[in-house]
Amino acid sequence: MLTISNAYRYYLYLKIADMRKNFDGLCGIVRGEYPNDPLSGDVFIFINRRRNQIKLLHWQGDGFAIYYKRLEKGTYEIPVIELGTPLVKLKAQELLLIIEGISLLSVKRRQRYERIIV
Repeated sequence: MLTISNAYRYYLYLKIADMRKNFDGLCGIVRGEYPNDPLSGDVFIFINRRRNQIKLLHWQGDGFAIYYKRLEKGTYEIPVIELGTPLVKLKAQELLLIIEGISLLSVKRRQRYERIIV
């Protein structure tokens, strides 16, 4: 079962992902494009060209899990980022907003303390 919480780190793959890829194909993307290990427990997010499908790859200690969702209407919003960046780190709240279809540009955040863990 997928739980979206601040306990995990979320990385969005910004290139177009082939939704036919399975566990091994997505792990190959992570190993080739990310500085992270797919076995780290981080969640890796992939979106297709039409932005109506999303896959999340997550190592759960004893095996990989894939969360896969296809929208019947509408698209997923990709956050505004700098050009040339292959991936972007998301907060759990941002991922929930993307999955629920809430525009990231309309969200206003109040200032909060945030401890950066490396």
